[in-house]
Amino acid sequence: MTFSIHAASAPVFINALTNMRAWLDKAAAAKPEGVLTEARLAPDMLPLTAQFQMASDSAKNAMARLAGIEAPAMPDTETSFAELRDRCDRTIAFVRSVDAAALTGAAEREVVLKFPNGTGYRFDGAAYLTEFALPNFFFHAVTAYAILRAAGVDLGKPDFLQHLGRPEAIAG
Repeated sequence: MTFSIHAASAPVFINALTNMRAWLDKAAAAKPEGVLTEARLAPDMLPLTAQFQMASDSAKNAMARLAGIEAPAMPDTETSFAELRDRCDRTIAFVRSVDAAALTGAAEREVVLKFPNGTGYRFDGAAYLTEFALPNFFFHAVTAYAILRAAGVDLGKPDFLQHLGRPEAIAG
């Protein structure tokens, strides 16, 4: 069995976004929502809401670019945990909707990123996924996790990897 672009992307995004969604439940039980939604690690960094929005954008845009389709528009208007949970749900639903067959040939598909300042990057799909999309997605996921931890939310590594479930005993 070959390891596909779909296997390296969709489950990774779905698992991490599902975990991130669960972090909001712990956060809601720990601190006032209004304090946390605007929390940031440093004054020049974007707040928690933006980290969730950017993780969402990274996942949905990666899947769309790799499949050669349009990503759903999701304006960055979330201000509450309920809206961030919904954003996670909509992103997960979109990622799930991209059939593995749609990513046939994605490793070789050209992906061009153009930034507003006129610069950008040109990748083949495999390099785009491994060198830009996944690192960018996890930058925002880890930053969201770190913001919540720094604000006193009781999160740990098991929350980051909760998609794995509880470890099982392995003999010998």
